[in-house]
Amino acid sequence: MKVRLLVRGTCPKFLSLMLCIFLFSTFIAYAGTLTYLSASCLAIDPLTPTTIYAGTRSGVFKSTDAGDSWTQVSTGLANLPVASLAINPLTPTTIYTGIQYGGVFKSTNGGDSWTQVSTELTDFPVDFLAIDPLTPATVYAGIWNGGIYKSTNKGDSWMEFGTGLTGQQVNSLVIDPLTSTIIYAGTQYGGVFKSTNGGDSWIQVNTGLTDLCVFSLAIDPLTSTIIYAGTQYGGVFKSTDGGDSWTAVSTGLTDQNV
Repeated sequence: MKVRLLVRGTCPKFLSLMLCIFLFSTFIAYAGTLTYLSASCLAIDPLTPTTIYAGTRSGVFKSTDAGDSWTQVSTGLANLPVASLAINPLTPTTIYTGIQYGGVFKSTNGGDSWTQVSTELTDFPVDFLAIDPLTPATVYAGIWNGGIYKSTNKGDSWMEFGTGLTGQQVNSLVIDPLTSTIIYAGTQYGGVFKSTNGGDSWIQVNTGLTDLCVFSLAIDPLTSTIIYAGTQYGGVFKSTDGGDSWTAVSTGLTDQNV
């Protein structure tokens, strides 16, 4: 499988305006039907890791051979641009996708068909989705212009929540795999927030974090007090105490947007 990355740069004069806009995103060109489509998100089946889903501007694509070939699986999505994906860790044929223009769709058959499950979120771009690893009926959705919604019934209904996160644009969310009531949120300008009660209330945990624009978060699946934060200009930070303090671990990544 060959992978070619095209990254930000000056567009040649002969390129159309639309292609110039596209080149400001990262492109992936895998063999098969994903060639030159911009993939905004990926999700890997935790039980069968050769099965991968890619969210694109033209719906969802699926590979069952570790990315060597891809098939579009967007029945019910009408080729809507996908911003986020999440797979049920216990029943990986159940997948959720967040739409760039608004709404959440759900598939219960490995992406063969999709149904909208979010009348409350229809008008909100859904930038990220996270599923409770211990209670997968609980799903979280992050909204582009701020706020987190929570469903406790597999996406059938959603409710905004999160005292302490008001006015924060949330870029990423990770759930403690061992104690799923502990959640971390990376925000646009407020750094990292932590909840210990399933998201009902939040506090900032930014000691040592010198860049408060946090784009991405990752949590150690075996030692869940270890967390990594990717920032806009400060590179990567690491916490070994559940977010209470952070240390830069960015040698080679300084001033990089992570």
